[in-house]
Amino acid sequence: MSFRIRPATPNDFDAIYEMAKLTGGGFTNLPADKATLVQKLSKSEVAFDKEADEQGNDCYIFVLEDPAAGIIRGTCQVFGQVGVTQAFYSYHLSTLTQWSPELGKTFRNQMLTLTTDLEGSSEVGGLFLHPGLRAGGWGMLLARSRYLFIKAHRQRFGDRLLAELRGVMDEAGNSPFWDALAGRFFDMTFPEADGFNAVNGTQFIADLMPKTPIYVSLLPESAKAVMGQPHPSGRAALRMLQEEGLVFDRYVDIFDGGPTVTAPTDQIRTIRESTEETVTEIGEGGKVKMLLAAGRLRDFRCVRAEVKRIGRRKIGITRESAELLGIDEGAQVMAVAR
Repeated sequence: MSFRIRPATPNDFDAIYEMAKLTGGGFTNLPADKATLVQKLSKSEVAFDKEADEQGNDCYIFVLEDPAAGIIRGTCQVFGQVGVTQAFYSYHLSTLTQWSPELGKTFRNQMLTLTTDLEGSSEVGGLFLHPGLRAGGWGMLLARSRYLFIKAHRQRFGDRLLAELRGVMDEAGNSPFWDALAGRFFDMTFPEADGFNAVNGTQFIADLMPKTPIYVSLLPESAKAVMGQPHPSGRAALRMLQEEGLVFDRYVDIFDGGPTVTAPTDQIRTIRESTEETVTEIGEGGKVKMLLAAGRLRDFRCVRAEVKRIGRRKIGITRESAELLGIDEGAQVMAVAR
């Protein structure tokens, strides 16, 4: 079974929709809503066809495909710029220190402040791998292919990259953080609000959410315990993000309290360490395990490969890898160690 990453097309709708239904909710970038997914795929088509190499309100959707078997088992997304058509809201967790001379005590209070600090950043998200494929390291291919795409199209992305992770929910799909905070200002359950946000955007947050800071000490323990924590199913994704250099800078999701991690784009490990190589031999490959990416925009492909180092910036790869990438000898590829 040989998988590759390629841009999604409208023909992938059925497979992506089936995966969206498996997420269990809270996946804003991959809602199980047919109309929204059709719209997202259409927007992705426009992004891949855009001629101008400049940052914009683009959404690029990719799939993990076994072309020989004709199956799709994963998907991921990259966003050129957040906060373009609608504000991009986050809570920022800060500390207010106050001193009382009369009591002789110092009080440190944590506060959640509604911000749009991260507007203008690029975003990676929407990553989902079919449960039956989670033991083979294919999630790593999905995740890191996005950084190779960003490097290959660097002018289309900003100087800061972020990722939002789904927060903690109970078995019924309810969020303790939402119930304790935002849910008090909206006549909606968390699943209702999250679904509405996925389809309609965040303007209703601007309309109804209080703008004053929230003292964390006023929240119940159930909310404080999950604030800044990823959903259990997202812990592996958080580790992969951290390995790339993204860090939790005290920004949390306004809906479920999940962590938002950020990093300077050019400091992402895969972007920083990847190099351009020339494929000078297609045959048996070698023993060096790498990720390889080739092609621009709609022709972008990314695979795991066994590579033979031939010389400076020259490599040999297997026939299978070449076919998955759609390249011949002499092609330029982007390579990074696995």
